[in-house]
Amino acid sequence: MAYINLLPWREEALKEKQKEFYTLLTAVSLVVFALVFAVNLYFQARIDGQVTRNQFLKNEIQILDIQIAEIKTLNDKKAALQKRIDVVEQLQRSRNVGTQVLDEIAKIIPNGIYITELSKQGNSIEITGKSESNNHLANMIRAIELSDLFTDATPESITADDGSPKLLSSFKMKVRIQGLMNDTELAKQAQGGGK
Repeated sequence: MAYINLLPWREEALKEKQKEFYTLLTAVSLVVFALVFAVNLYFQARIDGQVTRNQFLKNEIQILDIQIAEIKTLNDKKAALQKRIDVVEQLQRSRNVGTQVLDEIAKIIPNGIYITELSKQGNSIEITGKSESNNHLANMIRAIELSDLFTDATPESITADDGSPKLLSSFKMKVRIQGLMNDTELAKQAQGGGK
């Protein structure tokens, strides 16, 4: 007689396949979860390392910014000090100007010219005097232009004195002292250097 299996073998086979499927699905899920977790840990470690490096760079940049600010203030102090040094050197150079001016005027004034008044304003000198002739005055202007101390001799006025017995001409001229800074410029530089 033929053997007939009346047990529900198909349902059991189906249950067995479902059980294998769920087991396989669980295993794959665990592997994927472990893989995602490992990748996440790897990239989190990279991000943490980069954050640490960024924080280190920020700290170093802050230190450098402080040093740059200190350097800038040092440069400002150096510039102010250099201005003061320049003013002191200019004052040192112009210390004996009065003596040098009188000495140079004594050298360049020819016979026949008489100085009645000298006045200094800044780096220019106003010379007032009398001259026996205009030739003597022209010779004095040439001597001023050849001088190492004076420059820019500009006569302002030449007037004849009709009332005097010798026919002397009165003159007024301005002369600039070379290499001498104006007194107002020196004061401005001294104030600027003190800031």
